Amino acid sequence: MLQSATCLLVSALLLSQEAPVPAGPPLPPVPTTIGDGRRTIDRLPANLLRGTLGMFTRDGRSSALIGGMATAVGSFFDTQVENQIADPGNRFAQSIEDIAGGLPSGLAVAGVFTASRLVGNQHFRAVGYDLLDASMVNGFWTTALKKAVKRPRPDGTDKLSFPSLHASNAFALATVVERHYGWKAGLPMYAMASTVAVSRVRGNRHHLSDVLAGATLGYAVGRSVVRVNNLPFDSPRAPQVSAAPIWGPRTRGLEMRLTF
Repeated sequence: MLQSATCLLVSALLLSQEAPVPAGPPLPPVPTTIGDGRRTIDRLPANLLRGTLGMFTRDGRSSALIGGMATAVGSFFDTQVENQIADPGNRFAQSIEDIAGGLPSGLAVAGVFTASRLVGNQHFRAVGYDLLDASMVNGFWTTALKKAVKRPRPDGTDKLSFPSLHASNAFALATVVERHYGWKAGLPMYAMASTVAVSRVRGNRHHLSDVLAGATLGYAVGRSVVRVNNLPFDSPRAPQVSAAPIWGPRTRGLEMRLTF
């Protein structure tokens, strides 16, 4: 049954990879000179917003749809998988939880980002930047969904089970690496992310469908962040937000417009 859970995770990932993308010119490559003008500290807030909104593009919707279908199928096996592999006192699951938890993961990402700012390799700088960006965007979406769904955990400790933050964060970071370095680097990262996801079921902290949803969300976030950060700010393919005041005799307000 452990193998079945892992296969479901990998299947959702591979199906999302084959999702159709909009027709158009290929994305521009990551520049090889220092300072690409896109991944800068002062532009981080804007890039975070663009990465967040990028989830609504066709590519993001396709990944979410396919992953959502895998999550729905997985939900029928939640109880069966938990009965087979759940072991709340499992030391391996606890070790993975400690290593891949919010604080250790955040410190690791911050460390890579800091190191990437100190070296002269522009590609590594872009990777460090996108890892930080993806981690923050993923944290926003995962927390928002947890608060909205309020699904009880299998162990009954709280109602923040869906989706799994450990799984979503692991897959978001793995996807950033895969998008930058290809599948030779991506496959080991996805294997580690799948281990993190399965360990959450093993530790009785999440249902199978929780980690499938987390894997889907993280994968979509990673793709969105790298895709959007590779685009110039004035690109028509980048999500744009505009605001304009509404002022009339009996009307006061602010009009927000989102363009994809």
